[in-house]
Order: sequence, then structure tokens, then C-alpha cells
Amino acid sequence: MTSRSPRRVRAARIASHVVLALGVVVFAFPFYWLLVMATNSTSDILASPPRLVPGDRFFENFGKVTAGSEFIRAFFNSLVLTTVTCAIQLFLAALAGYVFAKRDFPGRNALFSGLLATLIIPTGVSIVPSFQIYSDLGWINTFLPLIVPNAVTAFGIFWMRQAASMNVPDELVDAARMDGAGFLRTFWSVALPCMRPALVAFGIFQVMWTWNDYLWPLLVLNDPGMFTLPVALQQLTGNYGRTDYSVVMAGTLVATIPLLILFLFLRRVVLENAADGALKG
Repeated sequence: MTSRSPRRVRAARIASHVVLALGVVVFAFPFYWLLVMATNSTSDILASPPRLVPGDRFFENFGKVTAGSEFIRAFFNSLVLTTVTCAIQLFLAALAGYVFAKRDFPGRNALFSGLLATLIIPTGVSIVPSFQIYSDLGWINTFLPLIVPNAVTAFGIFWMRQAASMNVPDELVDAARMDGAGFLRTFWSVALPCMRPALVAFGIFQVMWTWNDYLWPLLVLNDPGMFTLPVALQQLTGNYGRTDYSVVMAGTLVATIPLLILFLFLRRVVLENAADGALKG
């Protein structure tokens, strides 16, 4: 069997690089267009042909954002809610995942199967009963309905259970027990460091889901001073008679920056975890 010639290998490599470059352009263009819209006026964007380069009107547009809504307060509301919710969920998901993976107790498989079954329930089915429950509890227009339901999720437990099964050796757990470590000490000092890459990856996903959640905060929050960022951004569409897209996109750009910073800061851990999971899978 003859090997391919160096010319064919080089051509295949160039072709793969071209395809990857085109993919990067396709996926990056929406972010570039967001930047263009946020730094120009709506008339420039809607002109024919439209302006395709960033302008110098960002601070003017963002000034309208802060003047026309509770954007700054909503930004900090989302920041606090996302931090608190994700911290609670990461800890409880890691703890439950470790228990399902490394602890043997009666009914473990049946309980885990029931937990997975809840993943097939459509989100819309639970909105009305959930709203009724929190209304009866007097939690409407508070942050509790945004924190309590997200404290534990079936997907998070499943994710961390898989991470514990693959990354926490039974020998380490047994050695910790022989050394006299209790359950929580074994979890915190032995299991959690082994699950850290999966925990970081899941944390990024959870931050994005919580940060971008729109429907549920819209239903349970009535006070503009308690709005989260997606709800505050939606309010911008009605503050100027007609939709000023440059103003809306200026607010959207600012709302996107924290997620980009988080991903760039933790991208190596995420990519390493994804590659490790692919190899083990």
C-alpha cells in the first residue's frame, strides 16, 4: 500500500486549514456585527449599503442605555444571582454526583434513573405549577425563585456523576477511608480535586444559562429595580418609540463581555476536559 505523496498531504492540510478558517469567520461574524451595531447609529446600520466597520458612537449609545433603564442595577443583580446560584449548584451537583458514583446504598440505580427521567420533561410544563407554588409561598418579586429551583439540577448531577466515575479512582477513596477521613473530608480533599476540570466546564455552562435566562425572571420579577440583565435589555426596545438597534446592541455588547472574559480565562481547562472526555469515551 503506497503512502500519499508529500504534495497531496500538503494540499489536504491547506484545505483543512481553509475549512477551519471559514468556520471561524462564520461563527465570529455575529460577534463582529454586534460590535459594528453597538458603535454606530441605527441610521448607519440601516443605510444602503450598511456600514460594516466599527464606529465611534459606543459611549453615546451606552449612555442612552443607562439613562433609559435600570441597566447598571440589573447588571449587578445578574452578577450576584449568577455567582450565588452557580456556587450552590456546583457544590451540590459535585456532592450528589460523587455519592451516586462512589457510594453504594439501597435504591441507588433506581433513584438515579428517576432523576434522569426528569430531563425529558419539557420546561414549559413546569412553569405554571412552579409559579403557583412560589406565589403561595410569597416569593414572587424576590430572588428566591431564581436561586432555589436552580440549586440542584438533574443535568448537573448527571454531569458530575460521570466525572466522578471516570476521574476519581476507587483506590484513592479507599486509602482516604483507611487513613480515617470521613465522608465530607474524603469528598473535599480527594474527590473534588479530581473532578475540578469537569466542575469548571460545567460551571461555565451554568454561568451562561443563568446569565442569559429571560423567561423565568420575567415572570417572577415585577420591580424594575430587581430585573436581571436579559429583562432589562428587553425593556430597551420600547423606550424610544421605535427600536433603536444601536442602543439595544450597545447594552447587549456590555452584557456579553463578562461571558467572553470568563471563557477566555478558563478556555484551557474546558478544552482539556473536552479532549479528555473524548479520549475516554
